[in-house]
Amino acid sequence: MASKTIMVRYFAELRELSNCQTEEVAEAPDTAAELYLQLKQRYGFRLELDEIKVAINGAFAHLDSQLAPGAEVAFIPPVSGG
Repeated sequence: MASKTIMVRYFAELRELSNCQTEEVAEAPDTAAELYLQLKQRYGFRLELDEIKVAINGAFAHLDSQLAPGAEVAFIPPVSGG
């Protein structure tokens, strides 16, 4: 299996828990959902898959979307007003 590097962007709560705004993930899994679950385990994210949105290369996408090498993935938690 070829190595696949993905750029990940974090927002709000996810940025705070990961302690970074962006990072490169080498050996990324095939889908956005698998990537989120991998990062959730690494950083202790509290949000479940059905609570977040994902954008791939600047466009909203489904969590089961395939990730191509070099893709930019943004995980977007729910926005709360105040």
